[in-house]
Amino acid sequence: MQPKTKHLALGAAFGLAILVLILLLVVVWVAYSGTYNIAATQGHQPLVRWTLMTTMKNSVADRAEAITTPSMNDEMVTAGATDYKSMCQHCHGGPGVRQSEWARGMLPEPPHLTDTISEWEPREVFWLAKHGIRMSGMPAFGPTHSDDEIWNITAFVMRLPGMTEDEYASFETGSSTDHGH
Repeated sequence: MQPKTKHLALGAAFGLAILVLILLLVVVWVAYSGTYNIAATQGHQPLVRWTLMTTMKNSVADRAEAITTPSMNDEMVTAGATDYKSMCQHCHGGPGVRQSEWARGMLPEPPHLTDTISEWEPREVFWLAKHGIRMSGMPAFGPTHSDDEIWNITAFVMRLPGMTEDEYASFETGSSTDHGH
């Protein structure tokens, strides 16, 4: 490398290091100053919302990629209905059923799955239900439910978009198996 080119490369590296240091200082300042409003009554700034949503979707897709989806059938859908109605409906609603009033005060607001589940692959829904999402209110059901139970919930959730209100209402709402809920 010629001396002039070497000098330019060192200058670029130094400039990049200074930029990274400034960005790090800004992040530390925001964290310690309390200037970023974390209240659930005020939405995130567009850049923050985009960053969080993009990170979440890509993280789930990456981690769910190796999961093999079993063949889902009507028995799984029926088995997953009770758990969904007792553990998920209050946040995510269902055909003809709104989410609970308190869930509409969450940020991010839990999606109405009947309208949004088509954006997800079954293996991603399984991963989300098993592992949850940090700092979102979405719990991890993996520690309290078997993979088979989570696949049943997944099968039920994947059927929501084509389900009528009457079909949804026809599923039992009795107590779920004992998982401490």
